[in-house]
Amino acid sequence: MIVWLNGTFGVGKTTTAQALLDARPQLRLFDPEWVGYMLRANLAGIAPDDFQDLAAWRELVPVVAARISAFSGQPRIAVQTVLHEQYWHELRAGVEAVGLELVHVLLDADVETIRRRIVGDQVERDAEQWRLDHLPTFADARPWMTQAADLVVDTTARSTGEVVSDILAISAVASLA
Repeated sequence: MIVWLNGTFGVGKTTTAQALLDARPQLRLFDPEWVGYMLRANLAGIAPDDFQDLAAWRELVPVVAARISAFSGQPRIAVQTVLHEQYWHELRAGVEAVGLELVHVLLDADVETIRRRIVGDQVERDAEQWRLDHLPTFADARPWMTQAADLVVDTTARSTGEVVSDILAISAVASLA
């Protein structure tokens, strides 16, 4: 199984993932960006700026997740913003093709909360403008993301514990207890 936390930058994906790992130690973090970093390093000079634009990234993420799951025997938490609907459908189909269950959780918040979190992020200061610049893309993607999600959690006024409780209440995730 993969519990995929999706949503725009600053919505709380990384914080939520860590809290899920603390609540369910049998879970293991899977970061799809590392597949992108590998492709970027090996395709330097010929790859697009955004590795999600590479069909190879969308093909390899499910395969790598399945191999890691088979090796570790642990279900995964993936933390990755996917704003292109077609890319999401390719990823979902790939995950299902390798025999993993996918639980798509969309974390959402109002725009002002997201802006405040992005500007207040002291860990990834260099990413601030890039994240702010992508807020309109998230706004455009929000309708399909909401429809494609197994669960939508508004993090605007909710504690991390409340968000985690909502995710753990999904029957497939609750069975990991």
